[in-house]
Amino acid sequence: MQLLYTRSAGRQDDSGVKWIETIRIFKECSMVNFIRKRVLNNELLFGLINNLGSSLTVEMAGAAGYDWLWVDCEHGMGGFTDMVHQLQAASATPAAPIVRVVWNDFPLIKRVLDMGAAGVIVPWINRAEDAAQVVRAMRYPPAGIRGVARLLRGNSFGFDFDEYFARANQELVTAVQVETAEAVAHADEIAAVDGVDALVIGPTDLSTSMGIFGQFKNPQLWEAFAKVAAACKAHGKSAGILLPTLEDVDRLVEMGFRFVATGADGSLLGNAMKANLGRCRQAQQKLAQP
Repeated sequence: MQLLYTRSAGRQDDSGVKWIETIRIFKECSMVNFIRKRVLNNELLFGLINNLGSSLTVEMAGAAGYDWLWVDCEHGMGGFTDMVHQLQAASATPAAPIVRVVWNDFPLIKRVLDMGAAGVIVPWINRAEDAAQVVRAMRYPPAGIRGVARLLRGNSFGFDFDEYFARANQELVTAVQVETAEAVAHADEIAAVDGVDALVIGPTDLSTSMGIFGQFKNPQLWEAFAKVAAACKAHGKSAGILLPTLEDVDRLVEMGFRFVATGADGSLLGNAMKANLGRCRQAQQKLAQP
């Protein structure tokens, strides 16, 4: 067990004496915040995409209360060293960092897991054999092909090797992305792959593949969402998605989506800046009026 974080709050008892209550939160394995059981239990888990490559926004998102953090190494702006710093920042919060790798490539997956990710999201998975390849990359032998090393950040630099080695095959999250019409057509077979925990829809790529780029209200796109959600339900997997718009959250949750990315740090920050400046520009316009 390792101390995860400490929260203190001032309180006053009935006699008027003031004192400090300290709450210590622990996690089971010192470097990895395992959440696979929560994913497979179909718990509703909200995450945030972190594409700025910043450890500070990761730490901020974790402190804000997100259940998991999507550290983006596909479209994100950071490199490998930035990813390590983001994982370190996530460790200071209750949120679990899940890293999206750039491609379905087992050396990339191995490196990310070795650094202490709680799981991976792998893009552009179109068929069951693609998903099976991901699962093999996630598992130590004989279940897979992940190389074994004793001194890793993921196992506390060797101090927790035995615990990590015993748990990793069963407790790291394996999420695959559904981003094409082909993947939707094979959603049932992908969801049936043993070891796949979540199918995560990328609505922008999916809408592009379907020839309806950015038409997030198009009934065809929502039919595809429903097909993926049904496949996940049939095979006991978690249905995941990046929200097309925040107003879609209720409908998607009702549809069965449980592993939900609500937005991205870059877009949230950019939108807040525009709103902030926009309001101030109104005062500037008033000043310019005769």
